[in-house]
Amino acid sequence: MKKILTALAVVCSLTAATTVAHAQYENTAIKTGMQAPDLAYKTPDGKEVKLSELNKGRYVLVDFWASWCGPCRRANPNLVKLYQTYSQKKLKNATKPFEIYSVSLDKSADAWKKAIADDKLSWPNHVSDLGGWQSKPAEAYGVAFIPQAFLLDPKGKIVGKYMTAEEAEPDLQKLAK
Repeated sequence: MKKILTALAVVCSLTAATTVAHAQYENTAIKTGMQAPDLAYKTPDGKEVKLSELNKGRYVLVDFWASWCGPCRRANPNLVKLYQTYSQKKLKNATKPFEIYSVSLDKSADAWKKAIADDKLSWPNHVSDLGGWQSKPAEAYGVAFIPQAFLLDPKGKIVGKYMTAEEAEPDLQKLAK
């Protein structure tokens, strides 16, 4: 009986710790249903990409990451698969294909460009102000940790927020049916 109570206490402690950790890292600045803050920043080749223009008629996953972020880099292969899968599918209420708008919190353009190439992030919409943690896009979205992602509907409303971009897949699956 003592072993069962001890095991139960451990399970309860772990559950409470997980709940507290998730709450600690939850983005409270952005809420589902609100209009997404617009962003307009430069790609590695200097072209400005405006999120609201890209978003017209399509679902867009806004993904915050950095080349120096281990969890971000480990998540990138799944992000690539997500893009390969859903950029080819017709999504509910969308007139254009799904896209990813990657926002880097890098300070080094060279490291940012190298990570895009090394991780084979094939979509064209990579932006950054090279501000690191003082990044204006991160500030606009209340980003205090990375990776972090937001799914926008074709009208620019936030329909999902995720600790990693791959967590958007169940929502994208529903939209693809």
